[in-house]
Parts: sequence; C-alpha cells; structure tokens
Amino acid sequence: MTQQPTTPRTAPTSADVARHAGVSRATVSYVLNDSASGRVSEQTRQRVRAAAEELGYVPHAAARSLRAGHTGIVLLTMPDAVFGPLFTSFLGELRGALRALGYPIVIYVDPGAPDADVAVGWAELRPTAVLAGLGSGLTERGVALLRRSGTRAVFTIGGQPVPGAHALTLDQHGIGTAAAEHLLARGHRRIGAVVPSDPTLDFFSRPRLEGLLAACAEHGGPDTLVQPLSLGYNEQDTAELASRWRELDLSAVFTYNDEYALLLLSALQDAGLRVPEDVALVGADDILLARLTRPRLTTVRLELPDGARLAELIDRLIRNQDAATESHALGSSYLVVRDSG
Repeated sequence: MTQQPTTPRTAPTSADVARHAGVSRATVSYVLNDSASGRVSEQTRQRVRAAAEELGYVPHAAARSLRAGHTGIVLLTMPDAVFGPLFTSFLGELRGALRALGYPIVIYVDPGAPDADVAVGWAELRPTAVLAGLGSGLTERGVALLRRSGTRAVFTIGGQPVPGAHALTLDQHGIGTAAAEHLLARGHRRIGAVVPSDPTLDFFSRPRLEGLLAACAEHGGPDTLVQPLSLGYNEQDTAELASRWRELDLSAVFTYNDEYALLLLSALQDAGLRVPEDVALVGADDILLARLTRPRLTTVRLELPDGARLAELIDRLIRNQDAATESHALGSSYLVVRDSG
C-alpha cells in the first residue's frame, strides 16, 4: 500500500490562540508582547499563555517588526577567536541583560573582512543595533550603510573608534602600564613580555604590550630592557621557553593574561626556577585559578561594568537614535598583588 504524503500542518496564529483562550486578538498581542499591563488581568494573562503553549504558538518576528518599525535584533559581531573567561563572562552577562530588555541577540562570527563589505552581511539582517566586536573591520562607510538600512545605533567594542559609531572602550593599554609600574617599583629592569603567537588575540595583546613598553620607557631608565616573547598556548612551546630562561637573563615577566601566566609558571617550576625568587611573574584578568595556584598569582584586574547597566545604555541610545556619538569606558584596571611577583 502506497503511503500518501502528509500535508504539512499550518502554524498556529494569534487568531487561533484568541479563539482557544476566548479573548480578542488584541488581548493576545498585549499579553504575548508584555504591553498594556493595566488592561489585562493576571487570570486572563495566564489563560492566554496557556493557550499559546498548548497550541505551540510562536510570535512571528517579521510581523512584529512591521508593527514596531524595527526588528529589535541586537547583532553582536565576534572575531573567530577564543577569549579569556573574564571577557566571555562579561559578554554572557550583557547578552542576558539585553534579552531581558526585549532585544533578541544574534551572534555573528566573522574573520573581520576589510572595508564596508562586512557591514553588508550585517545590514541584510536589519538589526536594530550592532555591537561590532574587536577586529570586525567596520568602517565609517559601513556605519553609514547600517544606518541607511534602519539600524538605530552602532557601537564598537574596543579597538579604534569609528566615525558615526558609539565607542565602548576597553583599557588594554592600562593593563600593560600597571604591570610595568609594579615590576619597575620592585627593582626589575630586565622584563619579559609574553605575546601570544595566535594572531586573533592581537587586539588584546598588542595594546597590553604597548602599555608595558611605554611605561618602561618613561619610568625605567636607560638600563631597562623589555624582551617580547612570542608564545603558543601549549605545553611544548612553554617548556621550550622555560628551558632557555637563564640564557635570556630576565628577572621578571608579564604574561598577557593569567592563563598564559599559569602555563608558564608550571614550566618554570619544572625547569628548576623559583617564582618569585628567580622570576617575578605578573598576569592579567584575575581569574579564579590565579588565587588558587601556589604561589598565588599577582595580576592586573580589568574591572568590567555590570552587564545590566551597559544594556540600559544601549537601550537608551537605540531609543534616542539621533544622539551624538561618544566614547564610553567599559572598565578600569588595577593591580592585585599576591605572591608571584
């Protein structure tokens, strides 16, 4: 017996929900969009939500966008890179806070194409706001393209400000400065600076190195040497670096972040070097393991803002789309002195 093809089920509509709950379509709209709270009783709200769940009704984003005049989507662009736990946690908190304000989040991962081409793909999604992450390749022309396509607010996260976009700045330079000032105050004049060999981390690592170099040049004197040390995030490369540490004749090292610091700490100890007696070690980001390792890790902490507070800023600038663009500092850095240096 030949099996007859099944007819696809029609997706339930708001009219179906209204009939099932015994209310008007306007009431369904009020309830499912969390609007006009004073007009609908809690009992009716529960009945509408129960009907929607029973029928499997999902509001149509396109229709809602036509009513509102915008999609509500906040597009967060990310380079194809792995970030440390501090920044990852911050982004997660920001995404949650934006969702709570009613903005659907779309994560757009791209390698950072140059010029305005990268903005074309973003504009096709008709986002209400764009948060362009580090290395996105966003340009002034790209910002103009997004605004013409209906994007109400464009932000850059870290990196260089772009005309027409609000800048959310990260003080990566200050992290290297704080590490240098600490090591110089401890009398160190031959300082290593770990630079990750992974180029996708350049947006973080290069400003940190520049901050270290600038502080040493300003405060260290003519006998101060800073030796950049390219390092892959693996045990083999770190063991090789530790094996030639005595030849390098460096008394201290700043390791870009705590994860690299912990990797190097283990390798130095395996090579018979003591921290901090032979090598002073300073990391960055102040992750939990920095406090649990022995010796406990001296580190530079970047204090990032509360995700809810930043989400409120983004919401305010979306609503006031003609507001003048300006820079907003995302955080400040300070040294946490422990046992490693």
